[in-house]
Amino acid sequence: MDAQEPRVAGADRAGRAHSGRPLRVFVHLATDKDAAAWRRSWQAGTLVGVNDETPYGYGRAERMGCTLAFSRAHPENPAARFLRLGLRVLLGFDLLHALRQGPALTAADVVWTHTESQFLAVAAALAFRRRRPKLVGQSVWLFDRWARLGPLHRMLYRRLIRDVAVLTVHSTENLAVARTLFPGKRVLHVPFGIPSERVAAPVRRPGHPLRILAVGSDRDRDWACLVAALDGLKEASAIILSGTAPRRLARGRPNLRIGQARSQAELAEQFAEASVVCVPLKPNRHASGITVIQEAVLAGLPVVATATGGLEDYFGADAVRYVPPGDPAALRAALLEIAADPEAARLRAVRAQARMIEAGIGAESYIRRHVDISREMLNR
Repeated sequence: MDAQEPRVAGADRAGRAHSGRPLRVFVHLATDKDAAAWRRSWQAGTLVGVNDETPYGYGRAERMGCTLAFSRAHPENPAARFLRLGLRVLLGFDLLHALRQGPALTAADVVWTHTESQFLAVAAALAFRRRRPKLVGQSVWLFDRWARLGPLHRMLYRRLIRDVAVLTVHSTENLAVARTLFPGKRVLHVPFGIPSERVAAPVRRPGHPLRILAVGSDRDRDWACLVAALDGLKEASAIILSGTAPRRLARGRPNLRIGQARSQAELAEQFAEASVVCVPLKPNRHASGITVIQEAVLAGLPVVATATGGLEDYFGADAVRYVPPGDPAALRAALLEIAADPEAARLRAVRAQARMIEAGIGAESYIRRHVDISREMLNR
């Protein structure tokens, strides 16, 4: 739903260095987010979710005056894989993957990362390099678990974060924690967004029977809360599409099915049949669930979600029906509201789509923010 910004001569000039060349960006992602493999899956329709041809839409930066190089996954024999994963467990980040990027990493003007696992690895890989590009360190889970880290990990991460030019987070709750932990570091709130150009107008969905769809494999999904809420719902059925939801939760519950979507077409079919999308969450600070909420909003579906992680900065209570964490009774009541008044649910979905337009929530704004931060750092 974000309109693509018109490309004008001044926009290209703004993204170029004083020498006239484009801003050189290296996008360092996890090994399983290899850009070539991502593109093949996207073209085949097996990449589940609303996605671009490039991981998380970072390729849009090329239209904003940048040249991009993506990290590459390298073939591994069993011994090399064992070593890499062992180091990742020990350090908390994938150092060998970053070291394997070689000259492409150091040739950049700026490095973008998607989670702390990548920015900590890049900071470590560049520690002894003569030439160091500017590093934008995007964090998702780090500040949620900071208090539980051991003293050695805290000391190591503090040292590596010294070499990060800018820390970015997706929620204002994480922003407050990060600024407290690192008062001398520049920390910015960069709202996450998915490709939002394709939109389905909200339609009135049947409340009886109520068809509940819950999607996601994030570590902070509260599936137990949703299952407890279902026990008091008559004429309701639920489908959980997740790679992490315990299958045992569906035992003895004929109105609950747990599985996984194997293709984007399969996921789209589930969205089309659902009455409501439910996003049950454990307390967190990193806007867990925001991807699924945006996908549901674009599909024209009403959303019931747990009020945690800064989600209300994206969508207010007039656009998403929020419930407190860990409260099955409140979640059940919210779902019953959807069933009792489908028209009110539809109007909430309309307001959610309007919010995406007004606030510029989407991949275009998300990537544009990265470009703007990079230009500012490099005085371009």
